[in-house]
Amino acid sequence: MGTLLEVKNLRTEFHTQDGVVHAVNGVSFHVDEGETLGLVGESGCGKSVSMLSVMRLIPMPPGKIVSGQVMFQGRDLIQVDDEEIRSVRGNKIAMVFQDPMTSLNPVLTINTQVSEALELHMGMTKQQARKRTIELLKMVGIPEAERRVDDYPHQFSGGMRQRVMIAMALSCSPQLLIADEPTTALDVTIQAQIIDIVKRLKRELGMAIIWITHDLGVIAGLADRINVMYAGFVIESATTKEIFGNPLHPYTLGLLGSIPRLDAALKAKLTPIEGLPPDLIALPQGCPFYERCRYRTEKCANENPPLELGTVRHWVACWNWQDVRKQRVNA
Repeated sequence: MGTLLEVKNLRTEFHTQDGVVHAVNGVSFHVDEGETLGLVGESGCGKSVSMLSVMRLIPMPPGKIVSGQVMFQGRDLIQVDDEEIRSVRGNKIAMVFQDPMTSLNPVLTINTQVSEALELHMGMTKQQARKRTIELLKMVGIPEAERRVDDYPHQFSGGMRQRVMIAMALSCSPQLLIADEPTTALDVTIQAQIIDIVKRLKRELGMAIIWITHDLGVIAGLADRINVMYAGFVIESATTKEIFGNPLHPYTLGLLGSIPRLDAALKAKLTPIEGLPPDLIALPQGCPFYERCRYRTEKCANENPPLELGTVRHWVACWNWQDVRKQRVNA
C-alpha cells in the first residue's frame, strides 16, 4: 500500500480578541491507501481543526493556516488555488460532519443536495444524478429510496440524516473519507448501524478513512492505527493493538483508565484525569500535559518532548515513557 495523504508540520491559529489561539501545533501524520486512521482526544484538542485545515475549510479570518504541507497525489493542498481545491473536495476527499441535524440544508430536497456533487464533479445530467442518488440512498440503508429522495431533511430522523450525509460523501467514490464524530449525536443502536455501514462500504469501495472521535470504544473495532491528540499536538501514534495493549503516554493511559471495560474486575474503579487542558492562547513552555501528569519531572516543565520512536512502530511524545511502561507492566 502506498501513502495516500501525508501531513507535515501543520500549524493553524485563530486570531481572537483575547489573543492568538494555537489550535494545531506542528501536526504530522500519514494515511495509507485503504487504511483507517483514528484521531482521538478530548474536546478542543485540535482533531476537527486539523482535518478542516487539510480540506482548506478554516474560516479566514479569524483562522489562518500558518505553516505545513498537505501532500495528496503529488500536490500540496495548502498551496493550490481555490479552483483546484474545490475539484478535490467532495470528489477525491470527502467529509462527513459532526452534527447530522444541522449539516443538511433544510430548504432543499435530499435529491438536490446529493445530486449537486454528481453534476459538478462527475458531469452527470439531472436524470443520471437522480438515479445515482437513489442507488446511494439504498446503499446506506434508506428504505423506500425512490419515494424518499424528494423529501426534505426535517422528514428524516437523526440516524437517517447521517446516512444521507454518508451517501453524499460517497457520491463521487472518494479515495479518502474524513468522518468527524459522525455518531456523536445518535443513540447507541444507531451508532452501531452507522459504523457497520462505514465498515461495509470501506470493504466494497476500498477507500481510506480518517475517523475523528473522543470515544475509544468506537475506534477500537474500526481503526488500523490511532493518533492521540492533546492541546493541538499528536502525542502518541501506533497501531490500534499497541495503543490499547501498550500505551506509552500518561494521557493515553488516562484516557483508557477513564472508560469502563468488560474485562475489568467488578470492583475496579474508573480513574479520571485530574485538572484541565492548557490555555491554547498561552501554551506552556514545556509539555502541555505537565500540570495533569503524575509522571512529570522538572525537564517536562521546561522542554516540550518531540514525537519520537518509543518501541517498534510506536511513536510517543514523552520524556518519561519508559517509566510509564514499567509501572504499567508491574501493576
